[in-house]
Amino acid sequence: MKQTKIVATIGPASESKEVLQKMIVAGLNVVRLNFSHGAYEWHKMVIDRVRALSREMNVPIGILADIQGPRIRTEITEPIEVHQGTIVRMSDIAKKEVLPVSEIPTVLFDMPNIIDGVKEGHNILIEDGTVELVVKEKGDTFVLAEVKNDGTIKNRKGVTLPDSTLVLDILTEKDKKDLHFVVEEGVDFIGLSFVGTAEDVTYVRTTMKAMFPEKEYFPKLISKIERKVAIENLSALVKVSDAVMVARGDLGVEMPESEVAILQKQIIAESLKSAKPVIVATQMLKSMTENPRPTRAEVSDVSNAVIDHADAVMLSEESAMGKYPVEAVAMLAEIAKKTEESPFNDMYETLNVNFHSETALMMRSVYELARSFQTKAILLFSVSGHAAKLLSHFRPEKRIFVATKSRNTYNELALVWGVDPYVFEEDNDTDDFIRHLMEKVRDDGKLSVGDQVVVFHGRTRVEDNMKLVGIKEIR
Repeated sequence: MKQTKIVATIGPASESKEVLQKMIVAGLNVVRLNFSHGAYEWHKMVIDRVRALSREMNVPIGILADIQGPRIRTEITEPIEVHQGTIVRMSDIAKKEVLPVSEIPTVLFDMPNIIDGVKEGHNILIEDGTVELVVKEKGDTFVLAEVKNDGTIKNRKGVTLPDSTLVLDILTEKDKKDLHFVVEEGVDFIGLSFVGTAEDVTYVRTTMKAMFPEKEYFPKLISKIERKVAIENLSALVKVSDAVMVARGDLGVEMPESEVAILQKQIIAESLKSAKPVIVATQMLKSMTENPRPTRAEVSDVSNAVIDHADAVMLSEESAMGKYPVEAVAMLAEIAKKTEESPFNDMYETLNVNFHSETALMMRSVYELARSFQTKAILLFSVSGHAAKLLSHFRPEKRIFVATKSRNTYNELALVWGVDPYVFEEDNDTDDFIRHLMEKVRDDGKLSVGDQVVVFHGRTRVEDNMKLVGIKEIR
């Protein structure tokens, strides 16, 4: 069984019940819904379908709603062919009516007052850098920019301003509507696009609670690290986030491409220090959008993400619109499993982290006990999943089986490395949870009679104490 989790974006190629079911069998753990596209009716259909399959197949499947964030896009009536040296006039929709008449090709940005943050010498990148321009002159309502390479400027394509210090609101009006919808639908995770500071994450959390003051449970927030300012504030961002995504697409536009691999390792290392789940995303198996097999470079890329100890690897267009969504999931699972079996995946004592909380110290003891004896697995009961996440942080070689009463926790743990959660909604006694968990993993063939396991009881909402039970035998 693989320890690394798999996230896959759902789209036309994978929305059917039959394909989703095959993807789950192949190793899918979390589905991603991209709220840059699709109507609410479609998103609700997929959410309901995934929840039904999760219960039907008795498998935890997390749901990640990825909201668009303050992405700037082009707004033009028809494509503009440009060549190196072409001068383009650029402005934003707030200044559209006051722009002087000109024969120079004009590109508008769809976000008001964006052009105010652009200065002479700044770079402007369109469609992930497919077209690159540099600002040569700034007027009151526009800038004149020179094209650095041949290409085509198209409508509704993303714009990156890597040199601008303009502060954007983390939630647009569309994002707020999307946020309300996904919280109401009870998704497990929300991906925050273009976060820059810890305050951005705190603002989203506060906004959710203000929208639903009576609600007790809220989706976990995943900060997508894709901006230069996010790298500069990485440590603080990770601390306030529930999880992190290495969003290599936009990150590779804002930062030099040659630094992306190093930044990936840096982001993963920072996430591990804080025991926060981390996802590596973008173009992991991009060639499988069209081809049944990945390139060797893609295989190495996935393997290196596993060696870096990412919690999860992610598919985007490969599973959303590709020809081989099931095969892409199966390929990720196969690469992860083979890499985890290799000696290059070992991690003992590589984490120089000093957790001072009682739970963290207990998890260290559980980890050491499992490592020192010939145990087959670690079994624990956890209400919130916090203990399981801390234990996963140590990347034990033993499988982690978790019993919980909460279906929210059950789905959340689908993202966490090495954790295999079970939900027992009818149980109340801690001993019952562990007993039923031992029976279930035995009946599922994941452990055998006579196998020794380390057992730990986490805190319950009734009792505040934790207990390391010790070593027990599967019967």
